[in-house]
Amino acid sequence: MKKTILFGIFALLTFSMQGKENNQQEKKTESMVIISTSYGDMKIKLYDETPQHRDNFLKLANEGYFDGLLFHRVIQQFMIQGGDPNSRNAQPGQSLGSGGPGYTIPAEFNTNLIHKKGALSAARLGDQANPKKASSGSQFYIVQGKPVSAQELQYLSSRTGVQYTPEQAAVYAEQGGTPFLDMQYTVFGEVVEGLDVIDKIAAVRTAPGDRPIEDVKFTVKVVK
Repeated sequence: MKKTILFGIFALLTFSMQGKENNQQEKKTESMVIISTSYGDMKIKLYDETPQHRDNFLKLANEGYFDGLLFHRVIQQFMIQGGDPNSRNAQPGQSLGSGGPGYTIPAEFNTNLIHKKGALSAARLGDQANPKKASSGSQFYIVQGKPVSAQELQYLSSRTGVQYTPEQAAVYAEQGGTPFLDMQYTVFGEVVEGLDVIDKIAAVRTAPGDRPIEDVKFTVKVVK
């Protein structure tokens, strides 16, 4: 009888420890970064569903690759784009948008991950030069977009073949976004705090070519 009781206690303790380990593992899988600018901070969750993009972004952030770069392309009601290493200490009027780390990342499209406001997505070369839609190794954009009605989304869906759930349609109608980019560019994260920062940056004055007249620098830190 004593052996049975002791075994039961041991099994209970083992189960409890495994439960704690599983909870810790679940917490560890949620990767977060902070993009800091003079307009405020954006806290971003990186998706586990896009592991190659997630891991690459974390690697570059940990190396300090992004620190001091610019949001070099800003279009109101569309998006803010950064990650070009050539933007560090760039001269006024310098053409930007072609730099990178020297590699691309295979597309990781997922119908559950859409271009809603706050979506973090990978920039890339156009289809003619890049038929597989591989992502830039470092350039990214954060969606601002605008509200999309159910009728507009239905029309777009008929043109692109991308189907949307009622929940996704509601998100586009209420929060806004850029659904015409879905399944064309990889979405690999989302802003969970600081959506207003996107609006502030998107509203800055820009020169021809969509570069802000006054530089908008940023840093990226991994949340430990």
